[in-house]
Amino acid sequence: MKTYSNSKLDDLVQKAKDSERSRLNLNLHQSYEEPCQRLLNAIGLSSYIRPHRHQLDPKLETLIAVRGLFALITFDDHGKILDVVKFGTERYLEVNGVCVGVEIPPNVWHTVIALKDNSVLFEVKEGPFDPLVAKEFAEWAPAETDFDVFDYLGLLRSALLDDISIKTAD
Repeated sequence: MKTYSNSKLDDLVQKAKDSERSRLNLNLHQSYEEPCQRLLNAIGLSSYIRPHRHQLDPKLETLIAVRGLFALITFDDHGKILDVVKFGTERYLEVNGVCVGVEIPPNVWHTVIALKDNSVLFEVKEGPFDPLVAKEFAEWAPAETDFDVFDYLGLLRSALLDDISIKTAD
């Protein structure tokens, strides 16, 4: 039996903060061949996850907040924001429309943004996992290494503040 303590999460969060991408995952599965891929993902406030979808390897993705607060942003094929769903731990559930987690269909363009420092999510996806076809990145969004990535992340964060463009889940 494995256990995942607060100190284990603290360690993961610290390693994420020290990483170049301000995020880090801890695989709970033993190999990419397993039928169920499970991982903890610590995502920092400055982390940018390029919008993507799972069309080439169409598998449902489930994200559950373990610590903190997140926003799932979905897009149309041209990069227009369609929906924002905030999800977080029990401390945030009383806030307007915050849910515990989200399920993302395979062909939906999406990204996840941490809204609170030290946030960690639990991700589950059907295996096996093939990193060569797992994600199709949106051409309309900058790559993680592009010079304007923080401008784009800033635009996404400002959209979160715009009540007109945000819909929250019940």
